[in-house]
Amino acid sequence: MKNIFIAILMMGLGMIQAQELKAYQFYDKKGKEVKTDKLIKELAEYDVVFFGENHNSSINHWLQLKVTEGLFAKKNGQIILGAEMFERDNQSQLNQYLEGKFDAKTLKDSARLWNNYPTDYKPLVDFAKAKKLNFIATNIPRRYASQTAKEGLESLNKLSAQEKAYIAQLPIKVTLDTPGYQEMKAMMGDHAEGTKVMNFISAQATKDATMAESILKSMQAGKTFIHYNGNYHSKEFGGIYWYIKQKNPNLKMAVISVFESEDPELKVPAKEYIPTDFNLIIPADMTKTF
Repeated sequence: MKNIFIAILMMGLGMIQAQELKAYQFYDKKGKEVKTDKLIKELAEYDVVFFGENHNSSINHWLQLKVTEGLFAKKNGQIILGAEMFERDNQSQLNQYLEGKFDAKTLKDSARLWNNYPTDYKPLVDFAKAKKLNFIATNIPRRYASQTAKEGLESLNKLSAQEKAYIAQLPIKVTLDTPGYQEMKAMMGDHAEGTKVMNFISAQATKDATMAESILKSMQAGKTFIHYNGNYHSKEFGGIYWYIKQKNPNLKMAVISVFESEDPELKVPAKEYIPTDFNLIIPADMTKTF
């Protein structure tokens, strides 16, 4: 009877454990679990941190804010923020909001904010405002990336000097050796025209190169620059990371990549998993913001 009771008790405990839910899990490059406090401690040693995201993932954005808050405390405020979601020609409007000269509505009316800005990026901007931190609008104005996709990289040469100031210095090097760009080419399929494919990849390159240049121009000695960008812009150490490495190979940079998993224990995926320095695994059915 005693053994039966113990067996039932153990089954009950097993059911409780089976119902344990995980919202996220960080891993290092070797597949070892990393606690958030240790992650923040390690990130404080880097010059640049790329925090990749799935744009519509609520937990992804929440973790960006919490890691930023932790990094601010660890570095005694010596951090700079920057994001793909803000374009260079909107830096003035962003600065005026950070300085209290614009209210939220004026910023919304005068800058090209993403539709999910209120839920996903405003908390980061407001943190920068409260702590008097620099927040850099790093990306190329989308009209120039769109122009590149339609007309090619050479079309940017026709822009005025003022317009070129919002883009990485021309000419921008575009090569399929950049991690991720071969994947983009494959996604377009064999039927796609060569010129069309390269224009599309070049448009991506204008974004990556411009964000890289923006980060390099805004860095300050002793401060960690934390950059928020779509996972594709830094996955596999490509994109922005690759362009910065071409200019300054001595910078210490860390990439946080994000992966979705159906596994309730959020273990490292067995397939299509190429880790970077730190790897965030989140549930595939996590609440989406759009």
